[in-house]
Amino acid sequence: MQNSKHFIIDFDSTFTKVEALDVLGEIALAGQSDKEKSLLRIKEVTDKGMEGKLSFRESLDERLAILKANKSHIPKLIEKLREEVSESFVRNKEFIRKYAEQFYVLSNGFKDFIVPIVADFGIRPENVFANDFIYDEADNIVGYNKDNILSSNNGKPKQIEELKLEGEVHVLGDGFTDYEIKKAGLAKKFYAFTENVKRQSVVKNADHEAPNLDEILYRHKMDRALSYPKNRIKVLLLENIHEHGIEKLRKEGYRVEVYPAGMGEDELTEKIRDVSILGIRSKTQVTKKVLDNATRLHCIGAFCIGTNQIDLEACQKKGIVVFNAPYSNTRSVVEMAIAEIILLMRNLPDRIRKMHEGVWDKSATNSFEIRGKTLGILGYGNIGSQLSVLAETLGLNVIYYDLEEKLALGNARRCTSLDEMLAEADIITLHVDGRPENENLIGEKQFAKMKEGVIFLNLSRGQVVDLYALRKAMDSGKVRGTGIDVFPSEPMSNDDEFVSELRGLPNTILTPHIGGSTLEAQKNIADFVPSRMMAYINTGSTTGSVNFPNLVLPTLKDAHRFIHIHKNEPGILAHINHILADHNMNISGQYLKTNEEVGYVITDVDRNYDEEVIKELKKIKSTIRFRVLY
Repeated sequence: MQNSKHFIIDFDSTFTKVEALDVLGEIALAGQSDKEKSLLRIKEVTDKGMEGKLSFRESLDERLAILKANKSHIPKLIEKLREEVSESFVRNKEFIRKYAEQFYVLSNGFKDFIVPIVADFGIRPENVFANDFIYDEADNIVGYNKDNILSSNNGKPKQIEELKLEGEVHVLGDGFTDYEIKKAGLAKKFYAFTENVKRQSVVKNADHEAPNLDEILYRHKMDRALSYPKNRIKVLLLENIHEHGIEKLRKEGYRVEVYPAGMGEDELTEKIRDVSILGIRSKTQVTKKVLDNATRLHCIGAFCIGTNQIDLEACQKKGIVVFNAPYSNTRSVVEMAIAEIILLMRNLPDRIRKMHEGVWDKSATNSFEIRGKTLGILGYGNIGSQLSVLAETLGLNVIYYDLEEKLALGNARRCTSLDEMLAEADIITLHVDGRPENENLIGEKQFAKMKEGVIFLNLSRGQVVDLYALRKAMDSGKVRGTGIDVFPSEPMSNDDEFVSELRGLPNTILTPHIGGSTLEAQKNIADFVPSRMMAYINTGSTTGSVNFPNLVLPTLKDAHRFIHIHKNEPGILAHINHILADHNMNISGQYLKTNEEVGYVITDVDRNYDEEVIKELKKIKSTIRFRVLY
């Protein structure tokens, strides 16, 4: 940081999250019957002053009159304010201390409580400019020193003028009185600080909006706690991601944009250009064309089980890490499968429809218990195996088929072939993934091998079933009832029409891809996927990734972390270490994982090094992506 730069920082709602006089009111008015009314009035007066709707002296006089505070309240106030320092200031405490001589606190508040708080950050009392309380003989606060420049209207510009600072003056604050310094021509820049409160009347007059202190330090290329301000990281969430996930990412400090539906290829190709984190569900196709325009994309979160809607190979080649939620909605899908099996075995969809039409059809025709029937599960993964256990408790005999050797749970039996399972099952349910070789896995030949009057469910992937063949099997009676939750082509949003050859069929349950759409499942997914994405952005951890080597990393402490993604070729690690050695850099930790396509090297180094080393690491042949974390 150059010595010619001076940073003027407001205290209330900037250095701290709160207005100190509001907190003092909580303390001084405790136990009084009119406390809430008085506190509300204090807040109203404070806001009017901050927005420039009330002169400072009018605001201060009225607030002190309402407070009726005493000197004995000040230690309690200081104690509370220490817990309310803004998070980005706490995060950057070490760096504020380093440059403390060039930080000034300029506040319309009072030195009595400001000096002890900022002293913790190395800011000297002589760099604090604020008002002074006046106490009576009983130590009651009865006023303030009206000879103090900062007690007067337009006091902040006057104080800055008196300081006669040489060089650039940069002001950071949340109120109109902070802007007055720039308005008077006494500051190069005014940053509207919005980490704690955002006043539009202040933001519109600012040179820049500063969502946190990280942004200021980054702009001025100063040492800081974070390598890159999180408010600069744009997140795009599509397809009605649960509010819990949205809030989690916003709380982390990211700039989050939400879109309620899926996006087509062309629209997403345009939208993706400045996005660092993308969150989707099942409708949005992340193709190579989209990824070719994703110049800033670091990771994708699939808020569902499947990832076949994402070009994983293209992501890998571009160093984009993909996460999904393989377990979060398992129970929801299983419960829906059980419910549909019972409904279809009892022929209830038709009975329910007739009742709504006014037809009373009391009969046991085509209505069966599920006990003793054989359930065939195609795909014995997380969902299939849990369905197996629950189905057995209901009296079903369970058989299953999976390409991989999977341990049978309970009394379930593994079939040696798909044909064997199709021939034996009274009920067939699919729980396979969306890999290309599974397209039309169930077609005319497979329906022909099933029992007459079989019940058929697909709650997995739309493309695994030939729906024309299913329609034909329904018309012939081969399939007596069907439940379909997924389709080869699905509407992009709730406003688009659902078109299918299965509409209008008897004993048929058609649902809009909601197998995992319970509030519990969506909240679980919205908790899990953002956690994985944030861990990757913040630490480089790839745990749970579906397309990258999985690497669990320790928490980074007092070091910088170099993340190097490259094509999996011999000699890359040696080349990295050779560059580090040439620059006399000490390695405090190093981690390597590879798969067939990419290598992932994490190197933790001491914080002091020549910036030239970064340029050299980026130039290594076969480098896909490089970034620094701290």
